[in-house]
Amino acid sequence: MQPRNMSMSGVVDLAAVKAAGEAKQKAEEARARAARQQGGAGGAGAEGAAGAAPVSLVIDVEEADFEQEVLQRSAEVPVVIDFWAEWCGPCKQLGPLLERLAHEYAGRFLLAKIDVDRNQALFQQFGVQGIPAVFAVVAGQALPLFQGAAPEQQVREVLDQLVQVAEQRFGITGISVEGGGQAPAAPVVPEDPALVAAHSALDAGDLGGAIQAYRNVLADDPANTEAKLGLAQAELLQRVQGLDAAQVREEAAEAPADVRAQLRAADLDLAGGHVEDAFGRLVETVRRTAGDDREAVRVRLLELFEVVGHEDPRVVAARGALARVLF
Repeated sequence: MQPRNMSMSGVVDLAAVKAAGEAKQKAEEARARAARQQGGAGGAGAEGAAGAAPVSLVIDVEEADFEQEVLQRSAEVPVVIDFWAEWCGPCKQLGPLLERLAHEYAGRFLLAKIDVDRNQALFQQFGVQGIPAVFAVVAGQALPLFQGAAPEQQVREVLDQLVQVAEQRFGITGISVEGGGQAPAAPVVPEDPALVAAHSALDAGDLGGAIQAYRNVLADDPANTEAKLGLAQAELLQRVQGLDAAQVREEAAEAPADVRAQLRAADLDLAGGHVEDAFGRLVETVRRTAGDDREAVRVRLLELFEVVGHEDPRVVAARGALARVLF
């Protein structure tokens, strides 16, 4: 990942959600009301502030509260959006770093975490191509920051640019936070260098290198859950690379008995976040087939389970459906 030159070009159009001017106006009105309330309290503003609820610097956002939690807040503080999913290995590497930096920056930006599996409309509206993906919203305008996990220094450079743009272009300086910028203490767990190298290759788009690196980790530690997930994700991305989505879906619709066509379509379904569609397609293909074809589809389905994660309720449901078809 390279830091972006944040000229605010190439912003994501959020007019369908709310205009930037409306967001800023509401924030100004809220500040005015707060000032009036403090003034009416007989000069007790400082004491009132001390007793106020602490500002949350990291928030989970859903489609229903996106306007209030992101757009309206972006009129007074830059909001950094982390698109993630439970099954995404690199997300688990980047997420804690962003959360720690949100506390360290002490109100110069807020971090909004959006689970793409639960919020497909936002996922599509921002045009996210893969996760983790990080955007910012400033005064109601959204711009992409970077995709994939990245070294802390590069993430800091991007955040510093964002804070500077927010202040210079929009006069947005952030919010006051009691207690300074101390992040909550967290245990430091050293990462396996081989696993870090595999994640880095995946983030850089070197899918062949990532696949080999994850296999190297698993050769020494066959039970490594993170490496299994990373390998499954890298192999999925390699399979869908260069596919014509419209053509693949058309071929799958025209030939439901074509195993190869159904496998390609299921890969595209999953890569696009349509988890249940992918599982349903392959379970139905297992039902239609026999012999080597059935085994190939079953194995692919198990690989996709690995990508999503065995504890995910959609995987649990699909496993049950597969068992009913097989037995």
